Amino acid sequence: MKQSLILIFGLLLSTTLFSQEQSYSFSLEEAINFAIENNRTAINAAKDIEAAKKQKWETTATGLPQLSASVDYQNFLKQQVSLIPAEAFGGNPGEFEEVVFGTKQNVVATATVTQKIFDGSYIVGLQSAKVYLDISKNAKEKTDLEIRKAVINAYGNVLLAEESLILLNKDRQILEDNINETTKIFENGLGEEESVEQLQITLSSLNSNLNKTERLKILAYQMLNITLGLDINTNTSLTDKLEMLTAQNISLSLLSTEENVENTIDYKIAENSMVSQELLLKLEKSKALPTLNAFLNGGYSGFSDTFNFFSSDQQWFGSSLFGLSLNIPIFSSLGRTAATARVKIDLEKAENDLKETEQQLKLQIASAKSEYQFAIEDYENKKLNLNLAERIERKNQTKFFEGIGSSFDLRQAQTQLYNAQQEFLQAMLDVINTKAELETILNTVQIN
Repeated sequence: MKQSLILIFGLLLSTTLFSQEQSYSFSLEEAINFAIENNRTAINAAKDIEAAKKQKWETTATGLPQLSASVDYQNFLKQQVSLIPAEAFGGNPGEFEEVVFGTKQNVVATATVTQKIFDGSYIVGLQSAKVYLDISKNAKEKTDLEIRKAVINAYGNVLLAEESLILLNKDRQILEDNINETTKIFENGLGEEESVEQLQITLSSLNSNLNKTERLKILAYQMLNITLGLDINTNTSLTDKLEMLTAQNISLSLLSTEENVENTIDYKIAENSMVSQELLLKLEKSKALPTLNAFLNGGYSGFSDTFNFFSSDQQWFGSSLFGLSLNIPIFSSLGRTAATARVKIDLEKAENDLKETEQQLKLQIASAKSEYQFAIEDYENKKLNLNLAERIERKNQTKFFEGIGSSFDLRQAQTQLYNAQQEFLQAMLDVINTKAELETILNTVQIN
């Protein structure tokens, strides 16, 4: 019984600790930093850099001394017989003697050191390994930028859902109070039933939007968790507010940022592609150059008719050899020429792609700046519209309960207010998202 209680207590404690470990609280900046470390795509991009470093050393090592060793054991189940003239042993002319050369068993142990002296493809390979590492680093940088933008979007969507629910619940409470008051007026014979029905239609629509937003909130949190690299059902809470983030992300100076296309990550990636083609061209040209390698080996051989190679009486005979190997390509039936011409065409295509990328980036930057400027202006406009909608709704509500306004006018004013509220929230989110998009294209953010 005692052991059972201890076991149950241990399970409850571990469950509690597990639940605590699954709860997270983030500001936007904390969420970005967390995602850079834990997002699965970011982790894979970091692993690609590590793999590129190993690849670079792997390529470098091929030009360093290589040492190999081998041990060969042979046992002739039936030795080969050779025929030699019998006259060599005093026999009759024209006759042959059957002779077996060598021992039945032998062991040969050899160690060989090889070293490249000159190989054009090795030099190109070293340059390619460095470019490959640069490509991996640029891919990681692009991944981090995209993850940062995705976190900002997901974080903003959660805040949008949260703020929408607050407003919708507040609007519903006010509307329910209006319905209760209007119902009493109708029951006292001082109003029309249509007034109650108009407000009930508005409430029904409001409840529908509220239910929809509740579902969107759940999806927004799940999307944020995936972006952060967490389990989809992790308990996550946010500390920043939508209005505060909007104020922080209004930066008119960003609109005047110099359009340094060469600093953008997409340009760097396109440039990597062109450099890779240049190296491939060098590689094809290097195949026409001679290669020179040196080698040094040494070994011991043992011979015996029986397997007694571990005996102290076994004789071992040493040998060593030094040599050079020069390989000179002479004629390839114009195969190398065709390969070089083909790679030249690919290089010209890469150069065109780089120019096209440059022009596209200039257009994207201009478009992103325009979208960001519009988002700021739209935010100010929607803020003004919200203030006007609130005033109009209050006036119509006062007129309605004073008996000088219709329920239809009140419903229109309320619907206009609800739309203005959602448009204002969306305008705040647009400011945040368009700024993130512009920063991503310009590559002006430093990611920890």
